[in-house]
Amino acid sequence: MNFKYSSDNKRYHTLNYDLIKRFGTRVFKVSLNGGFSCPNFKNGSGCIFCSAKGSGDFAGNKEDDLLKQFNEIKSKLNNKWPDTKYIAYFQANTNTFAPVDVLRKKFEKVLTFKNVVGINIGTRPDAITDECLDYLCDLNKRTYLTIELGLQSMHDKTLRLINRGHDLECFDSCVKRLRKNNINVVVHIINGLPGENNKMMMETIKHLNKLDIQGIKIHMLHVLKNTELEKYYKKTKFHLLTKKEYVNIVCDQIEELKENIVIHRLTGDGAKDDLIAPLWILKKVSVLNDIDKELKRRNTYQGFNKSILNRADLICEKVIKKTDITVDATCGNGNDTLKLAKLSKKVFSFDIQKNAIENTNLLLKTNKINNVTLINDSHEKIKEYLQDYKEKISLIIFNLGYLPKGDKKILTNKKSTLEALKNSLPLLNKKGTILITCYPHKEGKEEADAILKFLKNNKINYTEYHNTDNNNAPFLIEIKK
Repeated sequence: MNFKYSSDNKRYHTLNYDLIKRFGTRVFKVSLNGGFSCPNFKNGSGCIFCSAKGSGDFAGNKEDDLLKQFNEIKSKLNNKWPDTKYIAYFQANTNTFAPVDVLRKKFEKVLTFKNVVGINIGTRPDAITDECLDYLCDLNKRTYLTIELGLQSMHDKTLRLINRGHDLECFDSCVKRLRKNNINVVVHIINGLPGENNKMMMETIKHLNKLDIQGIKIHMLHVLKNTELEKYYKKTKFHLLTKKEYVNIVCDQIEELKENIVIHRLTGDGAKDDLIAPLWILKKVSVLNDIDKELKRRNTYQGFNKSILNRADLICEKVIKKTDITVDATCGNGNDTLKLAKLSKKVFSFDIQKNAIENTNLLLKTNKINNVTLINDSHEKIKEYLQDYKEKISLIIFNLGYLPKGDKKILTNKKSTLEALKNSLPLLNKKGTILITCYPHKEGKEEADAILKFLKNNKINYTEYHNTDNNNAPFLIEIKK
């Protein structure tokens, strides 16, 4: 598949795609060390995972001026990609923790460098004063500005444990202040923090989905020498994620993340000589390849979980073969019928409303589809119409509720749907599957409750799939014979 926010077969919204679309050419970030400190350094310590270089292990040498740093790193890139453009990335420590005149001197200087088209500034949510924000607003009018904010986790308990020095409320407030002024925000998070399970890591992604952010960096927690984390690791022996565990949680997070959020990073590594564990993060290309492979295996992509219809489509594609017979029990405007017709040999499509049948017929003709039999009758009569197809149907799909753009007073109801479900089960072949999309309106909830009660009472194997951040969204029931 080709994900719409990627130009290199990735299943997520890549930074490379975003920058090429924005600037029309390849753009590289050049990591610089502006010689800044950090407000979280107290008695010689900051965040427990932070190295002496302030998480800027691969930035330039702070003893060199910015132009020298820039040219040295740029020269390495130019060996592969000459005549490209650059974003100056102030990476090490907290790059707004200084008087505004100091910030202005450093940031304005890099804007004079040849082919620099923007600035990324790594900082903390508690280190942007009102005066600093005023300057950033001015800077944002003159260049492509991005503020990278460290959050690491949405859980205040974790933030206290890692000595983060701010809470979630502080972070959220900073994001809102920046976005109120149209300044792009990229958020850093860390997977595998002590005491966090998959549910907690997913909750961080779900929280970020609710905010107006433009990008994300996902890191794996790693233990470096001479850090407070090293002491804590040796003392507690807390579990560090394995490569497989990390790949799985990242893929779960990608599926959950809104598709318009640009993914700047999916892994991170520390300096090899300082790294204690886990050593697998040093093989960055291997980690990224495994993420790609896992998403391909799942046949999912960024934002997959935002619509339950994506799950229905995936199941159809996995279950249905070209030689199969399928049924659309509620054809509506014909979209499910068309999908089944493209995947299977023969489709029977039911709807009690004449205009639904007409709409579906028009859609099929437009797409030159001729393997569908349309039946203008209630789906509860499915057994009567398909009496010759007992144990021959591979998939039956129900999309409950009312006809989109039709009369909302005309709904499927629990009585007819239950009868249709009972009559559908004998039609399924050995691999047979029934998919039912249920809706959150009053009648839809009653219908869903009745279906689930029937399945449980009759010990019928089924799985529920829910939109993971909206309890009131439609949900899917998959029934396997």
